[in-house]
Amino acid sequence: MTKTIMIVDDSSTMLMSLKNSLEIAGFNVLTASDGAIALDLLQSGAKPNLIITDINMPNMGGIEFIGKARSLGGFRFIPILVLTTESQQAKRDDAKKLGATGWLVKPVSGADLTKIIKQVLPGA
Repeated sequence: MTKTIMIVDDSSTMLMSLKNSLEIAGFNVLTASDGAIALDLLQSGAKPNLIITDINMPNMGGIEFIGKARSLGGFRFIPILVLTTESQQAKRDDAKKLGATGWLVKPVSGADLTKIIKQVLPGA
């Protein structure tokens, strides 16, 4: 069964690049340009097997999104990877407390990202 990954990033270039890499690797991909849009998608019935989110975005940033996504029924155990330019330990700690599964600092190659996804997403 094909796994679905949601990418949340305000950079259209990053969304397109990640989407292309992940689709080539065989994943279905949903995209959202900020945490508020991603949260709406989840509340409207989207069921990704894994979420990749940026931290710094307009409307709702990644840390707030992680907390809200984790509070929704059915998303408590979905892996959430943070993919960001941020490297501050305090932000990493905040994201982890709210339920982030892992933290990656951009840039990450498509091959490396696919390898990491296969480690955190059973059956990918």
